[in-house]
Amino acid sequence: MGNKLDLVLMWHMHQPDYRDYVSGEFTQPWVYLHALKDYSDMAAHLERHTGMRAVVNLVPVLLDQLEDYAQQFAAGEVRDPLLRLLRRDEQIPLAPAERNLIVERCFNAHHEKMVQPYPAYMRLHELFTSLEKQSPDALLYLSDRFYYDLLVWYHLAWTGETVRRNAELVTRLMSTGMGFSLEQRRALHALIGEIVGGIIPRYAALAATGRVELSVTPHFHPLAPLMLDFRSAREARPSVALPTAQNYPGGQARVRFHVDSAIQSHTRRFGRKPEGVWPAEGAVSSNFLQLMGEMGCHWAASSEGVLANSLRTGGEPPADRQRWLYQPWTLRNGGPMLFFRDDHLSDLIGFEYAKWHSRDAALNFMAELDAIAEKAGGKTASGKPLVSVILDGENCWEYYPYNGFYFLEALYAALESHASIRTTTFADVVNTRRHQPAPLDRLVAGSWVHGDFGTWIGSPEKNQAWDLLAEAKNCYDLVVDSGRLSQAEIEAATRQLASCESSDWFWWLGDYNPAEAVASFDQLYRANLGRLYRLLKLPEPHSLSQPICTGGGRPEVGGAMRRAN
Repeated sequence: MGNKLDLVLMWHMHQPDYRDYVSGEFTQPWVYLHALKDYSDMAAHLERHTGMRAVVNLVPVLLDQLEDYAQQFAAGEVRDPLLRLLRRDEQIPLAPAERNLIVERCFNAHHEKMVQPYPAYMRLHELFTSLEKQSPDALLYLSDRFYYDLLVWYHLAWTGETVRRNAELVTRLMSTGMGFSLEQRRALHALIGEIVGGIIPRYAALAATGRVELSVTPHFHPLAPLMLDFRSAREARPSVALPTAQNYPGGQARVRFHVDSAIQSHTRRFGRKPEGVWPAEGAVSSNFLQLMGEMGCHWAASSEGVLANSLRTGGEPPADRQRWLYQPWTLRNGGPMLFFRDDHLSDLIGFEYAKWHSRDAALNFMAELDAIAEKAGGKTASGKPLVSVILDGENCWEYYPYNGFYFLEALYAALESHASIRTTTFADVVNTRRHQPAPLDRLVAGSWVHGDFGTWIGSPEKNQAWDLLAEAKNCYDLVVDSGRLSQAEIEAATRQLASCESSDWFWWLGDYNPAEAVASFDQLYRANLGRLYRLLKLPEPHSLSQPICTGGGRPEVGGAMRRAN
């Protein structure tokens, strides 16, 4: 019978730039923590299941930071406060600020899956909360040993399941439970360095086998369609409010910078140009796709919602998604081949299956694919459906038991053994033309969240953030054109500007997000803009001293991911 369905499973890996370029310090630990837990686990599953093919999207600014950490470990000069404290000699007393930092960071984990399963970690949490309820002074009774034990348990909880199964040190420390010695803490520190340093080589090795395609995102993860034209937000939501600024100054040049830099850095790291691009947030517009085509990108991907919105403009009712979703597309006026993810299947993995028994979840996913093969067979130009499942490859796993280990093992094994489902890559589809693309008359700009840009623009807080960025970019242009800066100073300011252009800052601004996360990213965004002004040798505007947003919501999975609808 042959294969009746082709599946492209794409995992997107990304963290914004947490570095202070002036001091070199990392302001948040999420890059190395996700490397320790998620990037390592995801590589291990693909290494183990040699019959699997998949796409892994690695954002260059994430890889920059992974390389930075690897260099720090190699040189023995760590610029991350938590990692420094992990290997700190306990003869040096912890300062109050250091104690506060440890508590602030080291209870910041999904309580049900990452704290409760470990009795020793839970005891630390219960002791702290009980003393905190008594009075702030009661916390003074806690010794430095308490804080060092908390540091160790935080990092143990963030180890991936495959790391635990292969690193005897982790299981030994977990069984020790408390009273960790300096030698043990430094051994854990060294293990973290080994794992972080191995992430990029492991994915490069997977790509070299031909089973894994590595794709790319514009370098610092910018919301490219909005940088090209704020008005693109009105294609999907005509009434959305826009920033006061008419546009983002020099947006086209800036988007070209991010795309070109991504291609160059990917080629340097992996020895070949990327075939395709997952735009930041799956955000596409006609202008952006044209630009990507001009720059040699062979494919791009976005959301089912974007395709549905686009088809509606031509009068085609998208009620029967079997007829239009499971095939590639191209714009009639040219550009890269387009793929649109199945939002339902992607959200099942991202949000629902964590609540299921792992084997049941994997069987349900396979049943969904079988149903698509039966209903959509013969409705596409190639005669067989092409299903694209695209989602965050790092943030959902902490909500799964065992970091998703049993789910991914069951899923990959089922896909490898299925007689009529073949896993493939976007590059393979483009190069073999096994699936002929359908022509698309018009693309309605949008993203993988609700098919629009409302997550990044339209509210007063998000629009204020865009206005602050546009003002800073105008200042950047004036100073650079004035000739007052040296070439090295221009390069430093340009890198800082690129960090300010990340979509992440706009993602987190909003009262629906948790107050703690909003405060952190609001402060980071304004600090980034402030450093840009200082690099331009200009005074910081007073507006940067005022928080943009406070938050206070309780979104699903902490707000790090959102459902498509």
